[in-house]
Formats: sequence, C-alpha cells, structure tokens
Amino acid sequence: MTTATAVLRRPFAPIGVFVGFALEVLSHSGHPLRNWRELSDQAWFVTRVSLLPACAITVPFGAVLALQIGSLFGQLGARSFTGAVSVIGIVQQAAPIATVIIVAGAAGTAVAADLGSRKIREELDAMEVLGISPIERLVVPRVLAMALVACLLNAITTAVGVVGGFAFNVGVQGGSAGAYLQSFSALAQLPDLYVGEVKALVFGLLAGIVASHQGVNAKGGPQGVGDAVNQSVVVSFVLLFIANAILTAVYYQVVPPRGL
Repeated sequence: MTTATAVLRRPFAPIGVFVGFALEVLSHSGHPLRNWRELSDQAWFVTRVSLLPACAITVPFGAVLALQIGSLFGQLGARSFTGAVSVIGIVQQAAPIATVIIVAGAAGTAVAADLGSRKIREELDAMEVLGISPIERLVVPRVLAMALVACLLNAITTAVGVVGGFAFNVGVQGGSAGAYLQSFSALAQLPDLYVGEVKALVFGLLAGIVASHQGVNAKGGPQGVGDAVNQSVVVSFVLLFIANAILTAVYYQVVPPRGL
C-alpha cells in the first residue's frame, strides 16, 4: 500500500515543489526596492530583448484577426462589427499572449540559463553559506522585472495590434474607417483593457517564476542548464494558456458583455 501510494504521489511531487518555490518568491517580493539596482537592470534587459519582437509579432496577430473576422462578417452581412470584434480580441487575447510569449522566450530563457549556470558553479550554495538568500537577491528582481515589463509591453503591443488591424481592414479589405471605429466604441469597454493588463501581469509572473525555478534547480552540468532552459519555455507556455483560459472565463462571469 505504501509503495502504491508513493507511485501515485510521484507525478505530483514536482508540482508541490514548484508551488512551494512560487510561494517563497512571492513572500520575498514585499520589498522590491531593497535590490532596486538589480531590478532596474533586469527590467531594462527584458525590455531590450522583448520590445521589438513583441511589436513585430502583434502586427500579424492583429492583421490575421481583422482579415479573418472581416471576411466572415462580410459573408454574414455584418462587416460593420469587424472593428469591435477585432479590437476586443487584440486587447483581451492577442496582445497579452504575444507579449508574454516573447518575454518568456527571450528573457525567460536568459534567466533560466543565468541561474542554472550559477547553480552548477555552486554560486547559489556559496550565497546561502554567507547568509544571503538567492531567492531575495537574484530571483525576486528577475521575476518582478518580467512581470512589470510584461504590463508595459502589453500596453504598447495592444496599440500596435489595434493600428495594424485597422490598417489591414481598411487598406486591404476595403472596410470603412468610420464603421470600424464606431463599432469598437459601441461594444468595447474599459474593463477589456484592464483584463489585458491583468493577464500580462499574471503571465509575466508565471514566466518569471518558471524560468527561475528551472534555473535554480538545474543539475548535471551544461547539459542540465540546457534542459532547464528548454523546460522553462515549454512549462511557461503550457501555464500561460491554462491561465489565459481561467482568467477569460472568470472575466466573462464577472463583467457582462456590453450591448448595443
């Protein structure tokens, strides 16, 4: 019975370790200004490696949404609603997801590689011997930087995506600029923007915690660091889409859609 219980618990053990690590990181996040220099350096690094790719990937997202929705609504005789559906889709879904995909892929991999290299060189163990918490000194600034920058980048990529969708709908599909803007102003509401920012914040926190967890727990030399980097990307993307589904479902339960 004991052996069977151990076998059943084994797949869930990594989840418990990750949750414990996340709670420890959040418990040390109450005083971000203690390491403000490290936080600012990491925030600048995340911004530098993520800004242009995030904007570049959001434009195709907005264009595809506008083209697909405009084509479908044109067949249904409701082309005037293209602007509202496209913009809401970009604000709520496309911009936060595209932003954090780039943040997790560009900055998250760098965080996992950096912390993993420090782990196999036993720098983290040396810090603990000296009474310095690696979580507070190294992990928290990186996690907070990814979360804060994700929020800021989401605002930028949202604007870029909306402009890109507008340009493709009006320029390529021959839609009306006035109808596009009018439908958007009629159906969109301020909470749509809020939920996009909340998603970016949550996604950034998840990506930062996953990358740091994989780096801190890297084992086996350079090969272990490579495995930690790969795992951080895969786990971040899985958690991102799960969290997106949960937050979207909760949002539509709390905030009813706006009628005409």
